[in-house]
Amino acid sequence: MNSPILSALPVDAGDSRIGMLLIEAGKLTLDDAERVLRMHRDLGIRYGEAAQRLGLVREDDIRQALALQFAYPYVLPGQANYSARLVAAYEPFSPQVEALRAIRSQLMLRWFGRGRRALAIVGADPDDGAALFAANLAVVLSQLGEQTLLVDANLRTPRQHDIFGFKPRQGLSDLLAGRTDLEVINRVPDFVDLSVLPAGTLPPNPQELLSRESFRSLHTLLESHYNILLYDLAPASAGADALAAAGRAGGVLLVARKDHTQVAAMARMAGQLVEAGAEVVGAVVMEF
Repeated sequence: MNSPILSALPVDAGDSRIGMLLIEAGKLTLDDAERVLRMHRDLGIRYGEAAQRLGLVREDDIRQALALQFAYPYVLPGQANYSARLVAAYEPFSPQVEALRAIRSQLMLRWFGRGRRALAIVGADPDDGAALFAANLAVVLSQLGEQTLLVDANLRTPRQHDIFGFKPRQGLSDLLAGRTDLEVINRVPDFVDLSVLPAGTLPPNPQELLSRESFRSLHTLLESHYNILLYDLAPASAGADALAAAGRAGGVLLVARKDHTQVAAMARMAGQLVEAGAEVVGAVVMEF
């Protein structure tokens, strides 16, 4: 016989919310939800634990429902068309993402906490991992509830549209050329506080475009719409594009790749960026 005390227990509001999230995600049917609710009440265990005991959901399903409940969105593998290397989206509890969150904390204290809104990300060479780092950093910043815009300002070899699974289309270069408007900014559906401005049409004059008054005006406009602007820049070895954009952002985070990036190249890049008017906020080392 069921305990009358346990049977009389009200459903916890948090448990009820998890049940609704699991139903909305297609993980439970209404009949399944009733079975889970009965076990939840009869045994006095958490709703998610009851659903797992009945074999209706996996631990990953419960973890994702809890993340949604606490406004910490992420996606399961196969749920979205993002690059597998976007670990902040797929593996939010991994050691790599813990390291990202530590960097995020430092940036919030040392840069964004000082009233700054924009930060440029740049590497010395094309395969240093700067674009990938910028994408993952944008995700974890948006998970703070900060309206975050990632701008692909690499007008030579852009990568953000591939990382986030967008089809190539107009973007930053077209905005700067006056060929489109802010509608080219993409909202990332799984992360409500994250948007991406792709690079757009590859121009013959990337350095000149980023040096024009139109870029200054666009930067000012974007700062008025978003809490955080991240610029993914072309590598320093590709030309002087990064200098113009980093100077406008005001601060820059350097990205190096372990056992690949040369110290002399990093030092040279840092010196050039400072001369261009950017403050070097710090450096990170990628390992992949």
